[in-house]
Amino acid sequence: MYDELTMQAKTAVLEIIKQSGTGEGDIFVVGCSSSTVKGESYGTSSSMEIAQAIFDGIYPELKSRGIYLAAQCCEHLNRAIITERAAADKLREPQVNVVPQPKAGGSFATITYNTLDDPVAVEHILADAGIDIGGVLIGMHLKEVAVPLTLSIKSIGKANITSARTRPKFIGGERAHYNDDLK
Repeated sequence: MYDELTMQAKTAVLEIIKQSGTGEGDIFVVGCSSSTVKGESYGTSSSMEIAQAIFDGIYPELKSRGIYLAAQCCEHLNRAIITERAAADKLREPQVNVVPQPKAGGSFATITYNTLDDPVAVEHILADAGIDIGGVLIGMHLKEVAVPLTLSIKSIGKANITSARTRPKFIGGERAHYNDDLK
């Protein structure tokens, strides 16, 4: 079961990277409910093993491309983000003092905190792309404008997934011209 979760997560993240054009220095947000992956209600059945399997499918692909992982915590930590200090510094996000735990922050955020080289918690981040595993609402941590992506994989375990990339806002009126590379 865990190998299947790892492969599903890897497939999804690779498709998102390809479709979004996310690359070195960009930020990729992950919201993950290990409870919903098991088919349970949010926050009722946190699993470090499930979170580790999903992390193992996502993080190596991001790290090998120089993309920063931003792990969204659960609502008990107000959806704070765990990321590398370099990513927080890049965006000038102030650090907050919290260490996620499986039932206060979530298993995925806990694994992320325990794995990153120099982890910090921040309240907000503006990610370039991301994946929402189980409907945990990552939208608050995406740059404007979020563009939904269609993936070949629709779920990880029993949790539905949604994903998005971002693009710059179109401004101006009928005379405006746009850079097609940024759509």
